[in-house]
Amino acid sequence: MARCIAIIGDNFMLPDMFAAAIEEACGGRELAVDRHTLPWPDEPMEHGYAVAGLAGLKEYQGSAEETIAMIGEAELLVTHLAPLSREMFERLPSLKFVAVSRGGPVNIDMEAAREHRVRVVNTPGRNAGAVAEFTIGAILAETRNISRGHDALRRGDWRGDLYRADTTGRELSEMTVGVVGYGQIGTRVVKLLRAFGCRIVVTDPYVQLSRDDAEAGVEHVALGDLLARSDVVTLHPRVTAETTGMFDADAFARMKTGASFVNTARGPLVDYEALADALERGHLRGAMLETFAIEPVPADWRLLTMPNVTLTPHIAGASLRTVKIAAGQAGEEVRRYLSGEPPVNPC
Repeated sequence: MARCIAIIGDNFMLPDMFAAAIEEACGGRELAVDRHTLPWPDEPMEHGYAVAGLAGLKEYQGSAEETIAMIGEAELLVTHLAPLSREMFERLPSLKFVAVSRGGPVNIDMEAAREHRVRVVNTPGRNAGAVAEFTIGAILAETRNISRGHDALRRGDWRGDLYRADTTGRELSEMTVGVVGYGQIGTRVVKLLRAFGCRIVVTDPYVQLSRDDAEAGVEHVALGDLLARSDVVTLHPRVTAETTGMFDADAFARMKTGASFVNTARGPLVDYEALADALERGHLRGAMLETFAIEPVPADWRLLTMPNVTLTPHIAGASLRTVKIAAGQAGEEVRRYLSGEPPVNPC
């Protein structure tokens, strides 16, 4: 008998790529695959917690009723953004396995999944390479006035003053870069930064430097030391109770005068009003922001109008390689489940 799989993808994590990865991993198994496409990113996901029937979930797309209808009687679900709340698990008795193609299953009620004996797996590190590369571009865009020059030319303004000694940027080879968080993304950022010849300091209380990085002169330091020494600070920790709001007014005050701040990690790590204050009074030279506390950002958001801020709409992880890696990991997890093997990345 064919095993039933529901795929709920979107316009980034394409259902056809999920299906192809599952077919490649599972070989000649008889599978009944039903594919659905959510409208993300053309339409925003839900970031709140108060939607009826979806309590406690965030970063998802689709209503409870729509999602239940798409899953139907499937035993397996492979998705990126479909929500699964406690109430939904109670109405999906056939569901036994969920693969979520993201680093954390924030769109799934994990306590309810465990109570209903549904195996949930994720795809950690799927976009680590993409975000690390993007971070290097973000640092260069901010420190070398790339976005300043671009914005000016768009307005018809040839900013020759960007060649002035008091406004021009500095080369990475003469700067100290502080990397906050040394996980899958942070380690890749360090590896890429080493090619520029800059001094690199890292803070992460839970991991140690690799031997290769340590031998290359990378230093593991306390956060306060990193803030005091770094010309550029780039964020790469997970959002936890400990890290939420870790970059507040005090942290920005401890940074070097004239330093640049880069966040390609997560919005909740930062007090953005405190950052705006530090930029406005000139304590910080500039900031490059890729993630925000509220997405999409409000039209009247203060940082949108500041000339020393570069902004992108949470796209650091958007690469085709990210899609291929995530689909491949999900396909392997499906194979392991169908074969009775333990998962690689259980949640």
